[in-house]
Amino acid sequence: MPINSIHVLSLLQLASPVLPVGAYSYSEGLETLVENGMIANELSLKHWLEQELRYGAIRLEAAVMIRAHQSAMLGDIEALGYWNSWLSAARETEELRQQSWQMGRSLMRLLLELQPQLASVIDAVGTPCNFAIAFGIAAAHWKIDLSNALLGYLHSWATNLITAGVKLIPLGQTAGQQLLLELQVNLSCAAEEILALEDDNLNSCGWGLALASMAHETQYTRLFRS
Repeated sequence: MPINSIHVLSLLQLASPVLPVGAYSYSEGLETLVENGMIANELSLKHWLEQELRYGAIRLEAAVMIRAHQSAMLGDIEALGYWNSWLSAARETEELRQQSWQMGRSLMRLLLELQPQLASVIDAVGTPCNFAIAFGIAAAHWKIDLSNALLGYLHSWATNLITAGVKLIPLGQTAGQQLLLELQVNLSCAAEEILALEDDNLNSCGWGLALASMAHETQYTRLFRS
């Protein structure tokens, strides 16, 4: 099999919705927004996702994933530790931080089972490990092109939130797939912008997500963990 095909298959596995990291159990504030009526249909969900891609915290996560990929390729363990701590400090709420740590821990455990040769890197990064860091390490180890890894990371994020929206609003499966298709241009543009971000320009405007996440903690009934 051509080596490029192997890299594509590795990316598909890493970005798959069935990757056992628990992503399906998180809504990242969508549950609060649906209950409050701020998101009530396909159009309002699309608007929310577009704004998150343009201004939100997903941009920081993806930018840190890039730096984890680059650091892992260079074998720079110190940089991996730095960006892991940086992202933990940048998380807006406890729920979002715990989500990132739980998913990171699950992916690191899976990588240790699948690729035992990564044990030294995994041990050096330590715990808690953010999901973006673990994703970057896996993508680098499997020699997935950085641009493709970034698109996979963003697509995986969008897929998870659209799936949550399908359940919560609710939307039909066809509507969810239509929304994912319509977001392709937004995902591509966001990836280009994120790739160009310098370290000093890593910022986001995530107060809407932060407020929704904080309210979710005390929500009366919940289907999701965030």
